[in-house]
Amino acid sequence: MRYLFEAELNKKNGGFAVNVPFNVWEVVKQRDAFNAELVIENEIVPCELNPIEKGRYELTFEADEKLDLKENTAYEMLLHVHGSLAPMDGESPYSIENPIRKIDSMNILVQDGDGLCGQTCIAMLAGVSIQDVCDVMNCREWQATMGKLISALNYYGIDHSDIIVYSNENVQLPKCALMIEKLGRFGHYLVAYDGKFYDPNKGVMDEYDFSKLVGYLEIKC
Repeated sequence: MRYLFEAELNKKNGGFAVNVPFNVWEVVKQRDAFNAELVIENEIVPCELNPIEKGRYELTFEADEKLDLKENTAYEMLLHVHGSLAPMDGESPYSIENPIRKIDSMNILVQDGDGLCGQTCIAMLAGVSIQDVCDVMNCREWQATMGKLISALNYYGIDHSDIIVYSNENVQLPKCALMIEKLGRFGHYLVAYDGKFYDPNKGVMDEYDFSKLVGYLEIKC
């Protein structure tokens, strides 16, 4: 998967450092340092991500003479992490060519209790029960990461972008999207479809406070 965000550069050890503006563990399920690729100013550069605390990572890369980068300046960055998706239990009978359903409508599902918002969103998109998604993901309360949710979308043959966009300013959402928001100390997932917002806690909403948005993944209809 690839992750699009904007962040400022700081100089470090002759290169540059960036504080990644999202919880890396929740997305790629990495706890240790790892290597990845970064696209910045249309150039691909190798980078390293090192954990700071509680899922937060610092991204570092060497200075490149092809890039005229400035410290304390915000740049749009596209981070590519290999092998960040979690496998699902069992072989899927679905594919992009043969999805579980065509997404041309959305029905609200409300989670029974807390900690199943991610599974509930997948259930709404796939048109199945929350329990069915929990079984496919082998994932219970508070265990759904973005990587697991994307793997579940793949299992059900639900087509989606390969880029997670991290932004809450001037966002123009696509027709359908899996949204990530900050809810207290935790992340929360909901679905946007055709101008409405389907929240596993609150039901269907006509309006949304975009100041809470962390990012989104386009679901292709």
